[in-house]
Amino acid sequence: MPSEPLLAHLIYGLGWLSFGLVHSILATVAVKQRLRLMFDAGYRLAYNLWAVVHIGAVWGLGNRLLSNQPFESGIEPALTGVRLLGIAILLLALREYDLGRFSGLSQIRAHRRGQPDPGDEALVTKGLHQFVRHPLYLGAYMILWGGAVNEFGLATAVWGSLYLAVGARHEEGALLALHGAAYATYQRRVPAVIPWKGKVL
Repeated sequence: MPSEPLLAHLIYGLGWLSFGLVHSILATVAVKQRLRLMFDAGYRLAYNLWAVVHIGAVWGLGNRLLSNQPFESGIEPALTGVRLLGIAILLLALREYDLGRFSGLSQIRAHRRGQPDPGDEALVTKGLHQFVRHPLYLGAYMILWGGAVNEFGLATAVWGSLYLAVGARHEEGALLALHGAAYATYQRRVPAVIPWKGKVL
């Protein structure tokens, strides 16, 4: 029978698995069509709100199950710097997107005005996207590992990184389907998450 700490980690990992599975299922074409029928123009906003509630519940579960006692490593200041840099990257990357479409508010506004759905955003290759294809993921990785100062933070970094790695593969497929040859060319030229080539575009 597993020890209590191991069981706590297993339960927290299952929480992350539930988030990843539900998030992926809700992103499939068939489910998206059903969401549109249920929520009309508000489907994207409903999708995002559910994701926030779900990940918040998983985070809260882990926070209750795992220790918040800091490790005696002496690298907390360095990790705090990594985390702050990750937050800055995340905020800069968000500025490069149409946040109205990203959140789902543009779809609701268009519906209320009797205008067509604004559709998917054009391929973004400016700003931080000249260095990496997924700057939001880069920022998220840095935030996760910058918070690995205790048992809960380390477990969150591990499970969160696994989710991001799997999510990136799914997103790459969706972007290829949406943008075709333009994204395939961009994919060949620009690294996914680590900006090892410098400014490419």
